[in-house]
Amino acid sequence: MDLTTNYLGLKLRTPLVVSASPLSEDIDNLKRMEDAGASAVVLYSLFEEQLRQDRLEMHQRLEHGTESFAEALSYFPEPDEFKLGPEEYLKHIAAAKKATRLPIIASLNGSSVGGWTEYAKKIQQAGADALELNIYYIPTDMNLTGTEVEMTYLDILKSVKANVSIPVAVKLSPFFSNFANMAKRLDQAGANGLVLFNRFYQPDIELESLEVKPNILLSTPMAMRLPLRWIALLHGRVNASLAATSGIHRASDALKMLMVGADVTMLCSTLLRHGIPQITAIERELTAWLTEHEYESVSQLKGSLSQKKCPEPAAFERAQYMKALTGYTAER
Repeated sequence: MDLTTNYLGLKLRTPLVVSASPLSEDIDNLKRMEDAGASAVVLYSLFEEQLRQDRLEMHQRLEHGTESFAEALSYFPEPDEFKLGPEEYLKHIAAAKKATRLPIIASLNGSSVGGWTEYAKKIQQAGADALELNIYYIPTDMNLTGTEVEMTYLDILKSVKANVSIPVAVKLSPFFSNFANMAKRLDQAGANGLVLFNRFYQPDIELESLEVKPNILLSTPMAMRLPLRWIALLHGRVNASLAATSGIHRASDALKMLMVGADVTMLCSTLLRHGIPQITAIERELTAWLTEHEYESVSQLKGSLSQKKCPEPAAFERAQYMKALTGYTAER
């Protein structure tokens, strides 16, 4: 069975890629991922805030002006909570490349235009094969227009692209008034790949301490529905590679994503729940299904259920919406 696929110009052994997570902080884990069959790994993210200033300066800035609102101190991480800083991140890339033969995709996480994007060049020099630009941005200024928000994404991408020659993928939110147009503009601005989608982690409130607490919930297969729809709509309409992330736990999830046109499927929550060997299990099930259904390769399957040849994708989506609502019968 030919499981090979192309992503960001890289020829990968399978479409099973490990997405950014704490698992990639350990070189031994990267070796285990390679042994389990991962075709590439996205490293954990390095944050814009880590690059803007050293840890002491960041700590002073985050504390400034919060004395009258003590609970505000809980909003931001303490400097020592960042496990690896900028220089250590570069060393980690080099060590990962030395320890494995896996394509290593670094991850920069930011939300604003600035000099921090120049660090991408150092990431390339450290040996990264590609870069995933994770734009995590929640606009709260009521005077900020949708056009200005979109330009922030485009300007960050252009700034990074100006500093590197390695492929750059953009991991982004689905929350645009016209996501199809945004995908097109990112594609035209030079994005080599689009990673769909970023998950926004909403904080919770601790009632006893009256503190805002970070709250991370691992995904379930239901989370794949949104990227499934948009990859089906974008396949064949943009030049950028398409990566599916969120909710991919089983071979059946990966197969559906490939059918709608994903070039790779990214695994995270399932590995945190079941361990790195889950990669092997998913690949085995993927191969078994393809063989049983007489496919010869992943490329033969890819995009077979996309909307590339649908003349009116919006009408098709509207019809599916109506069909779902009118066809549902409540239990009594």
